[in-house]
Amino acid sequence: MRGPATMAAPLFTASQLAVNILSAQSLLAAFGVLGVGVVMFAETGLLIGFFLPGDSLLFTAGLLCTGSGHGGLKLSLAPLLVAAAVGALAGSQTGYLIGRKAGGALLARSSSPRLQAGAQRAEELLERYGYAKAIVLARFVPVVRTVLNPMAGALHVPVRTFTVWQVTGGLLWSLGLTLGGYALGSSIPNVDRYLLPMIALIVAVSLIPLAAELYRSRRAAAAEKGVQG
Repeated sequence: MRGPATMAAPLFTASQLAVNILSAQSLLAAFGVLGVGVVMFAETGLLIGFFLPGDSLLFTAGLLCTGSGHGGLKLSLAPLLVAAAVGALAGSQTGYLIGRKAGGALLARSSSPRLQAGAQRAEELLERYGYAKAIVLARFVPVVRTVLNPMAGALHVPVRTFTVWQVTGGLLWSLGLTLGGYALGSSIPNVDRYLLPMIALIVAVSLIPLAAELYRSRRAAAAEKGVQG
């Protein structure tokens, strides 16, 4: 006769326990669409999620909807888009509420140099570009998209303003990268062979809006200085 321990189904399989949380492919193989929603929430809502592979996870998940990945893993596009969007938007709003309640205490206690650098960049974005542009641009910059949300709450950015622009940026980021992976997977045979270089390219391209804004801002500051001189 089997005891309760042998009859109960395991909560996690061996593959799930061995998952590499820094690898998009490993996360998707272990948790599928649900994993995308959880990672989006953790990366954008919790400071401990700053190291998670948000960009590569979205792009790879979109690619896997075409059946182009190794191991025969295929995801469904519609549930994936919902999970990505809900996770990204709910996470950002949660991060904002945490910052509003706790102020800057959470960031001040962190000993991670990468997180502190991200916090500094997030504060610079808010000061330089105003709430709307900063909140949208931050979505496309790793680490910054994690720390800007609690920082916006700590700085008492109006709830309505934050919500409108975090939803705008969140949808552009989460759906854009996912659909980008899906489009490439649908049009290029064996595209998964070039996955790593493409992910690097995606991350680089995601920094273009921020770089463009920095360039415009410096040019405008230089022109103003020239006029005053």
